[in-house]
Amino acid sequence: MRIHNFNAGPAVLPREVVLEAQAELADTAGTGMSILEWSHRSQEYDKVRGDTERDLRELLGLDASWSVLFLQGGASLQFAQVPMNFATEERPGGYVVTGVWAEKALAEAARYKEGRTLWSGKESKFTRIPSAGEWRCTDELAYVHITSNNTIYGTQWRELPQTGSVPLVVDMSSDILSMRRDVAGCSLIYAGAQKNLGPSGVTVVALRTELLQRARKELPSMLAYATHVNADGIYNTHPTFAVWLMGKVLAWLKRSGGVAAMEARNRAKAELLYGEIDRSGFWRGHAALDSRSWMNVTFRAPDAAAEAAFLEGARARGLVGLEGHRSVGGIRASLYNALPLESVAALVAWMRAFEQARG
Repeated sequence: MRIHNFNAGPAVLPREVVLEAQAELADTAGTGMSILEWSHRSQEYDKVRGDTERDLRELLGLDASWSVLFLQGGASLQFAQVPMNFATEERPGGYVVTGVWAEKALAEAARYKEGRTLWSGKESKFTRIPSAGEWRCTDELAYVHITSNNTIYGTQWRELPQTGSVPLVVDMSSDILSMRRDVAGCSLIYAGAQKNLGPSGVTVVALRTELLQRARKELPSMLAYATHVNADGIYNTHPTFAVWLMGKVLAWLKRSGGVAAMEARNRAKAELLYGEIDRSGFWRGHAALDSRSWMNVTFRAPDAAAEAAFLEGARARGLVGLEGHRSVGGIRASLYNALPLESVAALVAWMRAFEQARG
């Protein structure tokens, strides 16, 4: 049975990329060694890293004013690393809190009184993204931080906010390269790879190099962005396999038509699933209509017993990873770039059959 993988992350990878990696794993690039055995200082890996960075820059639209880093520690480390580098008690980071991961990012900054809440959707159970008039960016802020897509609650910024002279920091972990975004107003972007970019184990950080002029100097070497930029992005041992596989995913994305094609593909998948949720009233979506995510669709059945039965039946039909996050329950379908439309169609067919059976 072909599995339809709706896991929120680590998530589905393009099938052709997995097969390509399988074929090359034992003898990668004709070296007589596996990528798992390559030195991160070798010429072979230097080419892999260079090609991966080149494709990422092209797909994101980053010019030479940006530095691109392949780090470790996931977005969770970035929650701390951003304020450690740029915030102070006098010039805190401002946080627009649209979900749990934004809360966690704020909590790291708040440990040292270096984070300020600009807006929070917690009272409304994180059902929506705020409008521009609901929060304010002021000049004393070190930066404004947003989470572009909220995996747990299924909300997404359709347009990135304008923050003027204040740097905009965006956690794009769960929707990077899923739609066309103008990053001209951003100063730092970070993303764990395990949703749209590749396997777990590598974190992409892209920052405007001039931002380093604002960074603190008294930091542990590994936690200072300047350390990695000054070392040409390879200060310590890289997660070589994860970068290699990410490069293959980026090459697949380019072959598939680039970000514009992914946007059209992801819109079609989301519209198909939301259309079924809205069709009869049996299912109930969590996110407000104008804040719905194309990446993580969250919804409920009439009651907990129905949800449990639906999820059990889904697994039996090869539809996996549909359980809502452990903190909120319910049902969640993650529709990342590599998930085919056929998987969404199979889910919709089971939703309709389940509804008919339940009457």
